[in-house]
Amino acid sequence: MTVAHHKPALHAPDLESALGALRTRGMRVSTSRRQILEALYAVEEPLSAEALTRRLGGSDLASIYRNLEVLEELGLVRHVHLGHGPGLYSLAARDDLEFVTCERCGAFEAVEPARLDGVRELVERELGYRARFTHFPIVGVCAACLSTPEEGASHAHS
Repeated sequence: MTVAHHKPALHAPDLESALGALRTRGMRVSTSRRQILEALYAVEEPLSAEALTRRLGGSDLASIYRNLEVLEELGLVRHVHLGHGPGLYSLAARDDLEFVTCERCGAFEAVEPARLDGVRELVERELGYRARFTHFPIVGVCAACLSTPEEGASHAHS
């Protein structure tokens, strides 16, 4: 099982501030790091390393993973696991979001943490754990799948 980084997110509201954070920490702003950050700033949803590779015109996947790891250790990027697929990466500045995902259709939703406070309080009261849903989501069945018979059900929504 992968473990979430607990390093505080670096406040980098835009690409230039993220690149500045790299420089002030003595890190090189390579073309690959710049492109990865540009791609993540350009989208709202988390992306897999494979999707980033495609967006960057077939860059080396191993290089993408290495750079994502560096950016995550630095606090600029976070990853989340939204099912059985690969980890998805997003800007750490958006780290205040938590996730729910459908185990049937794979749809997921980013949720403001306050909306899950009741769930978090129940888990802590009943089990003694303070739950977070930033690295691993709450998994269940979405409303669309609940209204569709399970067998042969195929619908797409986001």
